[in-house]
Amino acid sequence: MGTDMANNSYSGVKNSMAETNHEGDFGCSLKELCNLMELRGTEGLHKIEESYGGVQGLCTRLKSSPVEGLSGHPSDIEKRKAAFGQNFIPPKKPKTFLQLVWEALQDVTLIILEVAAIVSLGLSFYKPPGADREHCGKGAGGVEDENESEAGWIEGAAILLSVICVVLVTAFNDWSKEKQFRGLQSRIEQEQKFSVVRGGQVIQIPVTEIVVGDIAQIKYGDLLPADGILIQGNDLKIDESSLTGESDHVKKTLDKDLMLLSGTHVMEGSGKMVVSAVGVNSQTGIIFTLLGAGEDDDDDDEEKEEKKKEKEKKKEKKSKLFAGCSCRPSPPVPAGWPEAAGALESSYAKAQDGAAMEMQPLKSEEGGDAEEKRKANLPKKEKSVLQGKLTKLAVQIGKAGLVMSAITVIILVVLFVVDTFWIQGLPWVKSCTPIYIQFFVKFFIIGVTVLVVAVPEGLPLAVTISLAYSVKKMMKDNNLVRHLDACETMGNATAICSDKTGTLTMNRMTVVQVYVADKHYKKVPEPELIPATIMDLLILGIGVNCAYTTKIMPPEKEGGLPRQVGNKTECALLGFALDLKRDYQAIRNEIPEEKLYKVYTFNSVRKSMSTVLKNADGSFRMFSKGASEILLKKCCKILTANGEPKLFRPRDREDMVKKVIEPMASEGLRTICLAYRDFPPSEGEPDWENENEILTSLTCVCVVGIEDPVRPEVPDAIRKCQRAGITVRMVTGDNINTARAIATKCGILQPGDDFLCLEGKEFNRRIRNEKGEIEQERIDKIWPKLRVLARSSPTDKHTLVKGIIDSTVAEQRQVVAVTGDGTNDGPALKKADVGFAMGIAGTDVAKEASDIILTDDNFSSIVKAVMWGRNVYDSISKFLQFQLTVNVVAVIVAFTGACITQDSPLKAVQMLWVNLIMDTFASLALATEPPTESLLLRKPYGRNKPLISRTMMKNILGHAVYQLTIIFTLLFAGEQIFDIDSGRNTPLNAPPSEHYTIVFNTFVMMQLFNEINARKIHGERNVFDGIFNNIIFCSIVLGTFIIQIVIVQFGGKPFSCVGLSIDQWLWCIFLGMGCLLWGQLISSIPTSRLKFLKTAGHGTQKEEIPDEELEDMDGLDEIDHAERELRRGQILWFRGLNRIQTQMDVVSAFQSGTSFQGAVRRQPSSTSQQHDVTHVSSPAHVACSSAAASAATVGCECVFLSA
Repeated sequence: MGTDMANNSYSGVKNSMAETNHEGDFGCSLKELCNLMELRGTEGLHKIEESYGGVQGLCTRLKSSPVEGLSGHPSDIEKRKAAFGQNFIPPKKPKTFLQLVWEALQDVTLIILEVAAIVSLGLSFYKPPGADREHCGKGAGGVEDENESEAGWIEGAAILLSVICVVLVTAFNDWSKEKQFRGLQSRIEQEQKFSVVRGGQVIQIPVTEIVVGDIAQIKYGDLLPADGILIQGNDLKIDESSLTGESDHVKKTLDKDLMLLSGTHVMEGSGKMVVSAVGVNSQTGIIFTLLGAGEDDDDDDEEKEEKKKEKEKKKEKKSKLFAGCSCRPSPPVPAGWPEAAGALESSYAKAQDGAAMEMQPLKSEEGGDAEEKRKANLPKKEKSVLQGKLTKLAVQIGKAGLVMSAITVIILVVLFVVDTFWIQGLPWVKSCTPIYIQFFVKFFIIGVTVLVVAVPEGLPLAVTISLAYSVKKMMKDNNLVRHLDACETMGNATAICSDKTGTLTMNRMTVVQVYVADKHYKKVPEPELIPATIMDLLILGIGVNCAYTTKIMPPEKEGGLPRQVGNKTECALLGFALDLKRDYQAIRNEIPEEKLYKVYTFNSVRKSMSTVLKNADGSFRMFSKGASEILLKKCCKILTANGEPKLFRPRDREDMVKKVIEPMASEGLRTICLAYRDFPPSEGEPDWENENEILTSLTCVCVVGIEDPVRPEVPDAIRKCQRAGITVRMVTGDNINTARAIATKCGILQPGDDFLCLEGKEFNRRIRNEKGEIEQERIDKIWPKLRVLARSSPTDKHTLVKGIIDSTVAEQRQVVAVTGDGTNDGPALKKADVGFAMGIAGTDVAKEASDIILTDDNFSSIVKAVMWGRNVYDSISKFLQFQLTVNVVAVIVAFTGACITQDSPLKAVQMLWVNLIMDTFASLALATEPPTESLLLRKPYGRNKPLISRTMMKNILGHAVYQLTIIFTLLFAGEQIFDIDSGRNTPLNAPPSEHYTIVFNTFVMMQLFNEINARKIHGERNVFDGIFNNIIFCSIVLGTFIIQIVIVQFGGKPFSCVGLSIDQWLWCIFLGMGCLLWGQLISSIPTSRLKFLKTAGHGTQKEEIPDEELEDMDGLDEIDHAERELRRGQILWFRGLNRIQTQMDVVSAFQSGTSFQGAVRRQPSSTSQQHDVTHVSSPAHVACSSAAASAATVGCECVFLSA
């Protein structure tokens, strides 16, 4: 290949003989094709002309035929893969298990514990030389047995062991999470298919199977899976913003621009291309390689990431490439490649809290630094509601825990010092120092354990497990979740804006009524009833003026319905031709796609499609089809019963609308008009670019009414939504009568309701002011009552969604879900809180913009998503209720116990075990509760509802009271009750006591039974309801119980436990079961009476953030707490610097003596300060800014500074 690079492309053919690899079989090398694809526009055109003699020549060299395609022979395909590579970009290696372990070890509390354990280990091995321990105070002496004192190391070792356990569990969770994510990605990839021509047949193959030389069919809405060169195109427009950053659509024609690049979107038209580069050699592949997706080194460290990003920036500026190619977890890269590649490292590794993060496009215009600071992985929308609330709650709990643990340690140390040196009056002896230090370390460990128990590190775990579990189960319910947090946001949804076609209806269209030859047929007429001239025109028009990719295939099963492939409206027309006993395929064979003179493809602006044929005599005939009320306005003639055209005046049109179109529409039919126009040769060739002139004076052939039946399960699903407090709105491009009829059938409109049905035009008229600007107040007047928006453009859909989301009329911010299938639905899907794309009918562009893909295109699957979303929220709340009860009890017990008895009744290792139960196991048990229909009986929680309701707070505190009472009774009176030795005030390294073992065991039993209580959070009585539906829950409770038996009976010294007798065990279990009875008592107390209870875990309200910071954050997509603190720091720092500068200016002004000069010199600084502190409304400052230019500034500034 080296020789080939050296020579220029002319000699490529001669040289190729000398090649050793498979490139010798083809007339051009990989390198040549790569260089060719880097050219744009006319440059590329010239290069193809001069080097290959046009596109035809290139196909010949690639041994491919524009009509027949490749042979599809396996050996040929393999040869091509060997020569030009596969259409596959290798993903970045996942993190290894060890790396995940290392990450889990970074947890602060764990590090503190490790340090404490190691110090404790070290000290336990230290034997003070010949020191008699008696004189070091009574706490140290009194060890009965030499062997016992040697067992001091066990505690340290046990802590280390439990730390290892926690770390392994965390790492394993992360690992399985990443594995699941990759599984999800690969599932999305496998489903991605593309149409290519092989052996003269159009077939669908997986994107990864595409090879160089393939002839690919491209159409509206496709995401190009490889680079290619256009062979034939109709009205083709491509959105190349993902590669170039230019938002204008690029027109592709054979005489101007042939280059089609992978990862770009087809926005209009259709065509064919010959594939010229695949996989890592395609344009997207090259960028991916730059982004390091194909690299093997695991630079996961932030610093390397940053450096890498800087490098990329430089590279990208050189190559003018836009890094928007990593916009989402699945960047606009043919989904047949690991979509995860670039974004995965940032998304999953860092998204441990369960929300898959995303990389933002690094817009090079904004200058590197600003972007660098913003970090390239802000989430897609504001942090999901739940995430925000949890972060805040965890921080609050953590702070409280930290305070408690600090107080615990201080009290223990003070008590010990006072007792030993004051009350016992002992001097500090050097030989006793290690023993004292050992005491201090023990206190420190107790403090840390309080902290460990207090910090709910199980929260992110619970969220992740709950989301991951839901996502897995949602797959079965036909929801393919692309962004984890969408699942939970869906539970808060208050509005769904749904498409009509395919979502609410079956998207199986059939022509059921026809108006043709002056007659309205209520069912498809017999072919004899239609005049032959009209029939020929009709069939020819249907055959050529429907996309050639649309066809009707024989049914898959005997007796089934024929399969509709492609655009469903066109399928209805083709089916109509078949119903008239005519074969459209014969016409297509006679007039292949290459012979079509010009095609105006359907788009949302035209709302029609036209195809021009050139006749042998030089005349042209154009066939059009489109929405009847739009196309009839352009008709000036209509064919009559004898097949002759007659004049069609506006009055006739109004008659037709009243008598034909409105009756059809009111039955829920879509009306389509078919028309044609002849251009005689005498007039010469018309100007095809002037569409308005071309698309007039048509002759109407017929109007058909197309039925798309409502899906049988939709009315029920919509009823469920309405009962669950979710408003369903229908947004459709159909005419208003059809839309209203379907909405009534679905139950979106009820007879007698005063809801609005608007057309797009009327909607726009109502929401815009005189200047044509959209006003939020005007939208606010409309949306609460709007139920149907008909004849709407994609912009209307986006406007409506944005209007509802930004609205402040309702007491809660609306959470909007949107469904879409078309390319033009992208903006609305992105804007919505949750975007649903159609898996079957949806275009790649829509899927790319969505959060969830409905694999069966069915509205009732959205209801399932709502159920799962609410379930996630409830699962988290259940877990919180359980976790906080344990937290409160454990912290108080450790704290008071330590203060009163100078030793925590629950030992460090025991605490860690409790932590493991309540964090990992409980999060598994409670986060995997399956959803029930009852979830749909309540209204959405809304974004501001606290995580912990008053009912939950009542449960938490109520159970804490019971548990504390029991524990303290056992702690201070347990020895009398059970007639055993007291475990209080034991010396250092004393053997474990039965007393404390009973306390520990009862504590764990109470947690186990309370876990059952925690299954219900809305104050339900029956906590066992549906408990056996959740196998995971049952097995975890049982498993924990068995492990607890093992720990108590055989744990011995490491767990500070002694075996208990059957009686003692039964008492522990009985006291634990008391939780269930107590729970019944608590649920009898009405929450409304307990006014003093506060809620907790609110999301961040916008009001809590000072205005000035909000303005600073305008550019950010999300407000994160940590980041806010940092920003606040920065602002204060700049402000401080500014003040100093001001003071220096003032001083220098006085020194120079001329106050005027000082004032002038002060001016720039003052304006900068004004810019900086616009929001601080201290009068002195305002005065000073306004007077900046006058000599008074100096004095004023002094006043301000002194103030």
